[in-house]
Amino acid sequence: MTSIYGLSARRIDGVEQSLADYRGKVLLIVNVASRCGLTPQYAGLEKLWRTYRDRGFAVLGFPCNQFANQEPGPEPEIAAFCQTQYDVSFPLFAKIEVNGPGTHPLYRYLKSAAPGLLGSAAIKWNFTKFLIDRQGRVVRRYAPTVEPKVLTPAIESLL
Repeated sequence: MTSIYGLSARRIDGVEQSLADYRGKVLLIVNVASRCGLTPQYAGLEKLWRTYRDRGFAVLGFPCNQFANQEPGPEPEIAAFCQTQYDVSFPLFAKIEVNGPGTHPLYRYLKSAAPGLLGSAAIKWNFTKFLIDRQGRVVRRYAPTVEPKVLTPAIESLL
């Protein structure tokens, strides 16, 4: 596979969406959680989305409960939390697994295209970020602690 466009994912509202719908956009794909020390990054992700969405950019959030049970609730609860606490309007998807035998196909692709530190494929924590170019290819993987605003120059270079 050479891009994300052959994959799909279930949105947080339950509707299956082809990632080909994002063809031609620069994407930031992030595994998110509501009860994590990094959860305030939602504000920075939303700011990136609002700043660049009219130029062909999107943030795609994928809730995951694989790290210290920090996203235990059902999708409606996750959506409500994101909206009320951080005014999130960027696309959110259904809860997925990013590691192990149940890894979502999107994350299998992302991890193989951009391994982590020392070539490790595993996602280490919530808020690992993958920057995707307009052709659906992974440009770079960012550690969970990298604040969204730090990605601004990289995003602008792809727009």
